[in-house]
Amino acid sequence: MKKFLLMCCVSFVALTAQAATTEQRYAQACASCHNAGVMGAPKKGDANAWGVRLKQGDAVLLAHVKNGYKMMPPKGLCNDCTDAEFKALIKFMSK
Repeated sequence: MKKFLLMCCVSFVALTAQAATTEQRYAQACASCHNAGVMGAPKKGDANAWGVRLKQGDAVLLAHVKNGYKMMPPKGLCNDCTDAEFKALIKFMSK
């Protein structure tokens, strides 16, 4: 029973940390360009700018992030982000 409770606590902490991770990652790696629209970066929450991009599909957007696109360097400023984290960041910025 103690092992089960410990596993539940660890899982809860991991899930709680993961929920904060996207916002933290955004603040650390994306906000410097996407808050102000630096060099044509779509601003966070700009439905029109993101709508056009989202229509391209997840695979295209993920490739743009990982390989760089226009003025954005490869992986933005998040060299240790996973594909899932990049997808979460795109979703976070587009809302």
